[in-house]
Amino acid sequence: MKKEKKWYQKFSNWLIIAICIILIPILLINIYIIYQSHHNPDKVPSIFGYKPFIVLSGSMETEIYTGDLIITKIVKPETLKVNDIIAFKDSEETVTTHRIIDIVEDEGINYFITKGDNNNTQDQNLVEYEDVEGIYVLRIPGIGSLMKSLSEPTTIIILLLGITIIFILGFTISTKKQRDLEHQEYLEYKRMKEEETNSSIEKKTK
Repeated sequence: MKKEKKWYQKFSNWLIIAICIILIPILLINIYIIYQSHHNPDKVPSIFGYKPFIVLSGSMETEIYTGDLIITKIVKPETLKVNDIIAFKDSEETVTTHRIIDIVEDEGINYFITKGDNNNTQDQNLVEYEDVEGIYVLRIPGIGSLMKSLSEPTTIIILLLGITIIFILGFTISTKKQRDLEHQEYLEYKRMKEEETNSSIEKKTK
């Protein structure tokens, strides 16, 4: 009889686990961000003092690329210095991530002058301290595009249903195989008992 593989010996099971390990945290983060966005619409959502942003332009190439997910850390604006990369709200309330190229003072108020590494000119508007969202600390290549897709409510519902269906199918198939194996073992045991009984009867009739 062919020996049944354990669940951890099957590549398909590990593939499903790997996909879930990658997608479930991203999905949970997105759900948390969506919740925060609805609960505090005027604030950019943060997770333990860190804010994720999806890069939508190539203004910071070759440091940061379109489709990347960047992580910024909330810091005190007065600790920032020239050459730091910061995320800030512009005049249209859109978050931009550019590099500080200078710090100026006007009527006793400090401002940052910023510029995208891939832009020919500096940003037109000065950045006030209160508009700073955080300092750039990390980028995850290409994940931003995936998170943007996963942030859509329809995608979230489909993904949750898909993960649920995969687990149900995996559990059902695994259970069925186990039942089939136990049934085969029972039939084999029954056959051996019948052979022993028949053998015993034959010995008595001789």
